[in-house]
Amino acid sequence: MRNKINTIYKQAERFAAITNKAILSGNSVRAKKCIDIAERLFESGSAETKNVISNVYVYSVSTYMELKHYNIATFFPKSLKAEYLKQINATSV
Repeated sequence: MRNKINTIYKQAERFAAITNKAILSGNSVRAKKCIDIAERLFESGSAETKNVISNVYVYSVSTYMELKHYNIATFFPKSLKAEYLKQINATSV
């Protein structure tokens, strides 16, 4: 089980890195495609998948976007945006 958890978290980290690289290179079409895939995984995935997308992918990509001064609201679809807002509201308490 531990091996499976490490693998799914590593995959999410890699997927976030690919998205961040697309953002950095200005390839907004590829970045948007990655974000849309993450949205689909979040909406239709298991509880474990949703947890990983929220805690690894959304956190990593949104942090990177904030550092680069991108408007997260224009990139993130509804569900991922809601997760992002939960994260920033939870940390500001």
